[in-house]
Amino acid sequence: MAGFRNGRGRAGGPPQQQPQQQAPYGYNAPPPSYPQQYPPQQQWAQHQGGQAPYGEPEYFGDPHAPQQQHPQQHYAANNPGHTQAFSVHDDPYGQGATYQAGAAPVVPTGPRLPWKGLLSGIVLRPADTFLRMRDHAVWGPALIVTFLYGLLAIFGFDQAREEAINATLTTAIPYVLMTGLGFVVGGLILGAVTHTLARQLGGDGSWQPTVGLSMLIMSITDAPRLVFALFLGGENGLVQVIGWATWLAAGALFTLMVSRSHDLPWPKALGASAIQLVALLSLIKLGTL
Repeated sequence: MAGFRNGRGRAGGPPQQQPQQQAPYGYNAPPPSYPQQYPPQQQWAQHQGGQAPYGEPEYFGDPHAPQQQHPQQHYAANNPGHTQAFSVHDDPYGQGATYQAGAAPVVPTGPRLPWKGLLSGIVLRPADTFLRMRDHAVWGPALIVTFLYGLLAIFGFDQAREEAINATLTTAIPYVLMTGLGFVVGGLILGAVTHTLARQLGGDGSWQPTVGLSMLIMSITDAPRLVFALFLGGENGLVQVIGWATWLAAGALFTLMVSRSHDLPWPKALGASAIQLVALLSLIKLGTL
């Protein structure tokens, strides 16, 4: 009877285990415990001796520095209300700067041209010539050509030519020399005005090439009219037509030169050359028409 009361049968075997009681409906039983598994990245990092918590690649942190990070801290940074701040360094476009003329300066395409190549290039290859000479001073050719042009320009005016021819040699020589010097000074002033306007419109060119090239354009473009005026006179109809055609050619060359020298679009380049063009029209073309 004692054995029966103690829960043992007649055979004296171990006590029988009671069946596990099932949880009531609507309640979840606690999940069974399993061995902790790690993602492949973390297992590889642990094998290498580093730390890569929660599957994060190793290059996001120091592979040799232990990281004590809460599991939720890595994901909370980008959750709503926990946006992570960041900054961009080494911005190649600057701090919100917009494009301005001259922001990317144009590099000249070659060395300085000799005076023969310069004079022929203004007529035959103006775009390449102006781009190549945008950083080179051209004082020698500019001063010489403008002075020679001024010496002959006096004979393009009918009244001035008659006075020079009828005057004595001692009177005519200083008169012609002063005219040549006056054209040089006038070319310098007009070229400086063109350069100043180009800089105010956003250009980045140097003043020496701009002034020198403007003097050469002024002299070279008016040379055909001057040649015919020496023999036919300034009042001749053919001379007048040539004068207007060469004035338009001068406007095109001035615009192209300022555009290449100052890195400006052609409307601004034409605006910078407007005063010089009007001055040439009133002093030279209208003076003979």
